[in-house]
Amino acid sequence: PGRPGPSGTLPRGGPGGAGYPGGHSPLHYGARAQGVAQVYADRAAREQQAAAPQRPRPQITIDDAMAELDAMVGLAGVKEQVRSIAASIEAARRRAAAGFSNDKPMRHFVFLGPPGTGKTTVARVIGKIFYAFGLLDLPDVVEAQRSDLVGEYLGATAIKTNELIDSALGRVLFIDEAYSLVNEGDGQSDRFGVEAVQTLLKRAEDDRENLIIVLAGYEKQTESFLASNPGLASRFATRIRFPTYSPAELLALAEAQLRGKHEELAADARPVLWRMLEEVGRRRITDELGNGRFVRTLLEKAGQARDVRVMGAGGDPAAEDLITIGGADLEKAFAELTSRLRGYEDTPTLESAIAELDELVGLEPVKQQVRAIAAQLGVARLRDRQGLASQPPARHFVFTGPPGTGKTTVARILGRIFAALGLLVRPEVVEAHRADLVGEHLGSTAIKTNKLIDSALGGVLFIDEAYSLHNVGYSGGDAFGSEAVQTLLKRAEDDRERLVIVLAGYTADMDRFLRSNPGLASRFSIRVTFPSYTAADLSQIAVLHAEQAGDVFEQAAQRVLDQIFARAVSSGRIDELGNGRFARSLFERACAFRDVRVVRLGEAATAADLTTLTEDDVRAAYAELAGQGSA
Repeated sequence: PGRPGPSGTLPRGGPGGAGYPGGHSPLHYGARAQGVAQVYADRAAREQQAAAPQRPRPQITIDDAMAELDAMVGLAGVKEQVRSIAASIEAARRRAAAGFSNDKPMRHFVFLGPPGTGKTTVARVIGKIFYAFGLLDLPDVVEAQRSDLVGEYLGATAIKTNELIDSALGRVLFIDEAYSLVNEGDGQSDRFGVEAVQTLLKRAEDDRENLIIVLAGYEKQTESFLASNPGLASRFATRIRFPTYSPAELLALAEAQLRGKHEELAADARPVLWRMLEEVGRRRITDELGNGRFVRTLLEKAGQARDVRVMGAGGDPAAEDLITIGGADLEKAFAELTSRLRGYEDTPTLESAIAELDELVGLEPVKQQVRAIAAQLGVARLRDRQGLASQPPARHFVFTGPPGTGKTTVARILGRIFAALGLLVRPEVVEAHRADLVGEHLGSTAIKTNKLIDSALGGVLFIDEAYSLHNVGYSGGDAFGSEAVQTLLKRAEDDRERLVIVLAGYTADMDRFLRSNPGLASRFSIRVTFPSYTAADLSQIAVLHAEQAGDVFEQAAQRVLDQIFARAVSSGRIDELGNGRFARSLFERACAFRDVRVVRLGEAATAADLTTLTEDDVRAAYAELAGQGSA
């Protein structure tokens, strides 16, 4: 009680008057009174707890804390940094013992990294180190998230944050997903989060000799959070980065967990587990699955599958069977855990992706270039496995050419190639246009673009008619499109390991677009040029559509098709007509005229009548498309 709030000092007697944080008087409480009462009830409970007899101080030495650190799997860089912190504290202690003036060597930390990499455990080790040096009262960690700091209304947030910090004095306060304190997802300032941050910053300074605060979360989001307030970067200057676990480290975690639970792996289970962990690492979904948490959950679910299997067999199971996990148990658990990942089970082999490419009609220059890209990716992967240096593979592409030439289809195949090589989590393609990136006002465009990119992470983002993001027709410039492009460029670099972006459009328009921003040309340096289809290609496409639908063109109809496509190509109008889309539309309209003709036959219609497209069907279809302006 009596600790300063954001706009005054809270009186000891309770809320009210000008001293209440936020300047609210009792007349303004209304429905908030119950919330305020709860806040003070919580405070009274903590004060009563503080007045209770204190538990004995645990006996912890520096060696104990370091032994716990060394027992952790992996994290070599983290361990080295924590050891240097301990050495710095020891040096400060010796300077003080020698009579030199010395500040109390306290500090606040930022833990950066994916989930399940031991951040909370390392926070406990740091708490024990500072406790062993006599810098903290207890070696405990108070864990918190946004909901533990933010109240239901302005003013209550400062009280709630102060109460949380009071409970952590003399200990370590660990705030996970700290970046959620500044939530601007709706384009508006998060006043509640800002109030919590301001209170946190003040207490981080006021109580710096009696408190350690650790802010933790994903690196990119946490860095953005720290940049949102200069005070955060200055008061939380010590940053520790936690890397993703390797497959070998995940295996070591699994073995440690099995030993701790006195369980075993069957002879057939160990290679199954290693294959799973290698696959998770190869496809770079370790972070998405949760690193160490994934291993723990995998073994727990495999144990449950084992129990169901053993008990379902009937009889009295042997003790060994009750503690042994089999390969099938792991397979069942792994399938359950990966089922939530979009497109995980759809991942193709490289051979099937290339076969799909070869089945495309025409496009020989495109096929040759995509095969070369696949070869470069494969060689880079082999070099990495042998520890050889290699250039990072190209991840972003420009597809130029007229419409209807298979750009979206090739983007899907490219995604399947990347997924087959473990460079993408899934072969999914998210298709977008300008309207999917640009918002209704400045500021909202960046939010909308980021949400679109987030939805495509792990797969391919295909932006058709990308040149529309630079509209020279707007007076004063296209500010909305420029905002989308700047956001796209940043994410193309920041998320290059988790995303493939394809920009597509007409050749001349894409040339103009790429010249509009130097960053586009550098980040989208691989261009794939799609040629117009030949008349023979178009005839083959129409026939393939018919075969897939169980239909057939009679010989006279095939000759008419050839004539129509030859005329469209020789006149130079095939790009205007839409290339492959024109061939598909012609087939579909011919089917519609065939159906109108055949329905009059009623029950007398034969299978040939129902599936054959005649010369008249094709001519009628062409006449209709020409009448609609498509030909």
